[in-house]
Amino acid sequence: MYEIFRTTSFKKDYKKLSNKEKDLLKSIITTLAEGKKLDEIRVVVIGAGAAGLAAAEMYKALGIKNIVVTDSKGAITKKRTDLNKYKEPWAVDEDIETLADAMKGADVIVGNSVANCITQEMVKTLNPNALLLVMANPDPEIKPGLALEVRPDLYIGTGRSDYPNQVNNVLGFPFIFRGALDVRAKIINKEMKVAAAHAIAELARETVPDEVAAAMGGERPKYGKEYIIPSTFDPRLISVIPVAVAKAAVKSGVARKKIKDFEVYKDQLKQRLDPSVTIMQGINSQIKKTQKRVVFAEGEDENTLKAAIAFKNSGLGTPILVAKDEKVKERLREIGLDENFKIEIVNSTNKEKRT
Repeated sequence: MYEIFRTTSFKKDYKKLSNKEKDLLKSIITTLAEGKKLDEIRVVVIGAGAAGLAAAEMYKALGIKNIVVTDSKGAITKKRTDLNKYKEPWAVDEDIETLADAMKGADVIVGNSVANCITQEMVKTLNPNALLLVMANPDPEIKPGLALEVRPDLYIGTGRSDYPNQVNNVLGFPFIFRGALDVRAKIINKEMKVAAAHAIAELARETVPDEVAAAMGGERPKYGKEYIIPSTFDPRLISVIPVAVAKAAVKSGVARKKIKDFEVYKDQLKQRLDPSVTIMQGINSQIKKTQKRVVFAEGEDENTLKAAIAFKNSGLGTPILVAKDEKVKERLREIGLDENFKIEIVNSTNKEKRT
């Protein structure tokens, strides 16, 4: 089981994994999937150390072609004569010298460098709706407030928890290892890391569960500028990311153990988070085989509404709310969901429905 930790290829990949590239990559996926194709965007990586270059490798693996890396001396171009063997492969044939030059017309900025190296004037030159990931700690390359003053359209993430969209590698590490170990993967390859990035990106777009809302003071975040990265409190992480990683390992041929049923595997992962799931899983499996239409009386009550939504999302059957349409929409808005959430409603005052 633990042979993976002794391989040279794993050690190399581990170094990359420790540099947050999975979180950076999934941020790019969630933001730029809105419009441009990945091979059409320009990415500027600030910092040519281990973190920056590992992240650049991941972007390249994803299909991003226009990548410019900068270091303390400016843009890494073919004109430079001071590049080491790690930087040379990233030298671009462009007539640029400074960070400011590189940032003009960029769609994504990834900061792995030092505080306050980005100015408001530089930010002004970015493409519309650009993604700005400034992760220098404790102070970022530019404070989000300063960037938004001149470019309110930007998506911004930092390495700090006191700003929205924290780039936190805890979203990747334990779950990538879990998936890799469960299939006894020989290595953690790029296919597995990209699969993890996609899984996290897709999770950010889904409705946030109650556990996250409770952890965030009762507010339910929605996918948008201040929520492009899932919360570390999201209990679905353990049942989503390892599955994606395990599937990628099997497909890419590095798995030494096959998983026969990924739905069963997903349920097993949930059980590790909450042992009580084991009891309910048997019951739920039987219910799913013979799905019924279930009436939820007093559908305007918040707890009843949440129960009906959970019933529907779990694939246990078709919930029917007894309530007034407007009241249900009002409650949906109050709990942070789309008022047009698809769920069947029967108004008890509707004479046609009662006959």
